[in-house]
Amino acid sequence: MDAAVMQQSGRPLNPGEIAARIDRLPATKTVWRAILLLSAGMFFELYDLLFSGYVAPSLVKSGVLSATTPGLFGSTGVASFIAALFSGLFVGTIACGFLADRYGRRGIFTVSLLWYTVANVMVALQNDAFGLNCWRFVSGIGLGLEMVTIGAYLSEMAPKHMRGQAFAASQAIGFCSVPVISALAYYLVPLKVLGLDGWRWVVLIGAMAAIVIGFLRFALPESPRWLARHGRVEEADAILTHMEAQAEADTGRPLPPPGPPEPISPAGRFADLWVPPVRGRVILMSVFNVFQTVGFYGFQNWVPTLLVHEGVDITKSLGYTTVIALAAPVGPLIGFFLAERVERKWVIVTCAGLVLVCGLVFGATRAAPLIVAMGLMLQVAANGMSYSFHAYQQELFPTGLRARASGFVYSWSRLSVIFSSFLIAYILRNFDVGGVFAFIAAAMVVVMTAIGLFGPRTSGIALERIGH
Repeated sequence: MDAAVMQQSGRPLNPGEIAARIDRLPATKTVWRAILLLSAGMFFELYDLLFSGYVAPSLVKSGVLSATTPGLFGSTGVASFIAALFSGLFVGTIACGFLADRYGRRGIFTVSLLWYTVANVMVALQNDAFGLNCWRFVSGIGLGLEMVTIGAYLSEMAPKHMRGQAFAASQAIGFCSVPVISALAYYLVPLKVLGLDGWRWVVLIGAMAAIVIGFLRFALPESPRWLARHGRVEEADAILTHMEAQAEADTGRPLPPPGPPEPISPAGRFADLWVPPVRGRVILMSVFNVFQTVGFYGFQNWVPTLLVHEGVDITKSLGYTTVIALAAPVGPLIGFFLAERVERKWVIVTCAGLVLVCGLVFGATRAAPLIVAMGLMLQVAANGMSYSFHAYQQELFPTGLRARASGFVYSWSRLSVIFSSFLIAYILRNFDVGGVFAFIAAAMVVVMTAIGLFGPRTSGIALERIGH
């Protein structure tokens, strides 16, 4: 299609105007409706991603898995269960991320949701480590693709003045899944319900609820930025015209005129990841992702097991983690109010510093009140870092490469979790819980240095201009 199409008024429409028109939309209920629909999906994505740590003690108790293994890369321990998921996530992000750039955000969003929902039903039916790990790997592929797609989708639907708030709201809703998982694990894991172990119900509940969100997503339009970049400007214009009319009805006044057309990136190839300035950002975020996951998942996936290792029984361990889990949405909620006031790179650096300090204290203490207090602070800091870098990562790359580039750099975090899970199991066996948190602290030093020294500024800048 020609780069310019005719609006009903007869004036040629440049594809670059689509982005400018999105960025002038006010924060009305129409815009927030699209963001909240995406955020509802994030709830079940994070539910699926994070239930591993909460069901792990039950899998060990039932004999399906072991807490540690004699060798570093044993295939029957908790580490192998975590590694299976993140192996799938690695494949989904590095090998499949380009699908959302090629075929659109909306369609890939739905396909990937159905993929990992079906796979998780199969996870709940397994009775041995091999079958459990195989199906967890399959679910990880769909989940990895979904997470890349939702980030690109969200960054493109939100105007520039509310991108940070959009990601903060999405992550806050998503992290509400953590206390839900923890509470379900606390009540269900010790029981058998209708002849099924409690851990199986924790998995099945998430899979069943995700189907409901799949139907809700049919109310979402395709990304107008993606349509414009693919030359489908008439479709983009129709979607945006509808959104503009609703925004005017919401506010009761005409919208301000859009700014000048934004640059439209060409179709992205893998080779384009290695052309300046994209190349430097790919390297920066690849290094960042290798190390940030050590702090985030080192705590999320392992804290119940670490507490049990310290002599806390399973029920009490899950009780502690249920209290700690209540803080999961707090980091993004704080970010919602700070997102457009504080530069995102400095939020990442600050949160990584808090993970470092609180993690070392958590690993050194045996007092229950301090365990809970530091656990709460770790939860707030880790999830505050999560909302910030998910927004930051999407902002750094142009629309034509956004899903491919973010998928590539994010894939290194998946690979990192695979190896760090085995390393944490090894460190736990040989150096105790304090050694695990010393390992996490060292990783946070790398995160703070990389983003603090080399990360560009992104807050409040037009999405298309950041990526060029």
